[in-house]
Amino acid sequence: MTVAEVASQMRVSKMTVYRLVHAGELEAVRVGRSFRVPEHAVETYLKNSYFQAG
Repeated sequence: MTVAEVASQMRVSKMTVYRLVHAGELEAVRVGRSFRVPEHAVETYLKNSYFQAG
């Protein structure tokens, strides 16, 4: 998935996705000058981000 597609799915900005990638929190592969994020990496990140509120 492209950074824009990930941002749209996660409902965050593209800059937030870039920060997650550079921080190592979101797996990505560099293709030329852009990043590609595997779908399983997005699903794993979202699954691990949930917490019990209240």
